Amino acid sequence: MEDRGTSDSPEDRFVSTGPGRLAEIASGSGIERIHMVAWRDLDDPEAGGSELHAHEIAKRWAAAGIEVTQRTSGIAGQGSSVQRSGYRAERRSGRYGVFPSVIGGGLSTRRDPGSAMVEIWNGMPFFSPVWFRGPRITVLHHVHDEMWQMTLPGLLGSLGDTIERRLAPPFYRRERIVTLSASSRDEIVERLRLSADHVVAAPPGISSRYRPGSNRHDRPLVVAVGRLVPVKRVDLLIKELAQVRRRVPDLEAVIIGEGYERPALEALRRSLGAETWLSMPGFVEEDKLISWYQQAWVVASASLREGWGMTLTEAAACATPSVATNIAGHRDAVSHYHSGILVDDVSSLSTGIIEVLTDERLRRTLQDGALSWSEHFSWDATAQTALEQLAISSKR
Repeated sequence: MEDRGTSDSPEDRFVSTGPGRLAEIASGSGIERIHMVAWRDLDDPEAGGSELHAHEIAKRWAAAGIEVTQRTSGIAGQGSSVQRSGYRAERRSGRYGVFPSVIGGGLSTRRDPGSAMVEIWNGMPFFSPVWFRGPRITVLHHVHDEMWQMTLPGLLGSLGDTIERRLAPPFYRRERIVTLSASSRDEIVERLRLSADHVVAAPPGISSRYRPGSNRHDRPLVVAVGRLVPVKRVDLLIKELAQVRRRVPDLEAVIIGEGYERPALEALRRSLGAETWLSMPGFVEEDKLISWYQQAWVVASASLREGWGMTLTEAAACATPSVATNIAGHRDAVSHYHSGILVDDVSSLSTGIIEVLTDERLRRTLQDGALSWSEHFSWDATAQTALEQLAISSKR
């Protein structure tokens, strides 16, 4: 690991201006209504960073007087329509049926003056350039690549990969694309062959609720947060934590999140004899999540693909450093040896974690660096950048 002391600010950083400026941008571009289409809603049991990102932007646009409607797939046992934070979420169709349903509805609708479109392309696209006539942008967090075969092995995974990398990109050549980080932007340009001039990075913000606590855990504590799905590589993280435990015998660890890999991960935990020091509480409410961040000595991520790494910057706002894989997204969320440590392969996670846990001087330096790094990120700035891209699109 090299480049100690790197602390450059993110490439795309803006001063937060709030709803007044958002209203000016919308008025100047003639945008009165924004339709958002996405795979999942914030209330979906499998919701993650993409859904939180959409929510934070939508509620800020709504606060600026813009009528915002989000269309997603339905949620079992929950209503098809909900009013939330000033915007409306319409949740209909099945997990996969939402794509033809939205596309079919769009093709049958005439252009509505004053309306704009935000497509959230999360693996499978909605092909909005084909059926929506008006200002539009596409939010693309990252390229899924290996995720297709990890999630849908065989023919379905190959089909998804072909659609994402070959079939869909030609329809988006002239689109304004908003992603989360400069490194994700570079990957999108390279892998999907989209124009760098049309892809803009807008880092996600951090809620003001995330702040340093008064006390750290009395024992070395590692926290990891994320869905229990293959791309997060939680199994490899657990194995690395077992390695850390050999060097730091009083280690405690918490893996927060839910997902279909839970049974296999719990079996792995039992096989390693880790049940006494590694807990897996599942989904936790935000207050409890913040408390875990505040108590942690370090947060860790073994993820293979991320558009950003929101859990890493949330922890940073609590003055907690990170040890994470050196992937697109993480490279922007973590400032190497300033807010945390990036490692080039999963097998080095244990080395990085041990370094932070056993070197008090380094740990305190990273804690200070994490807190200062987190001050660069604002949801108001994120919402403004995305709306500015819609405004540019309105002039085409």
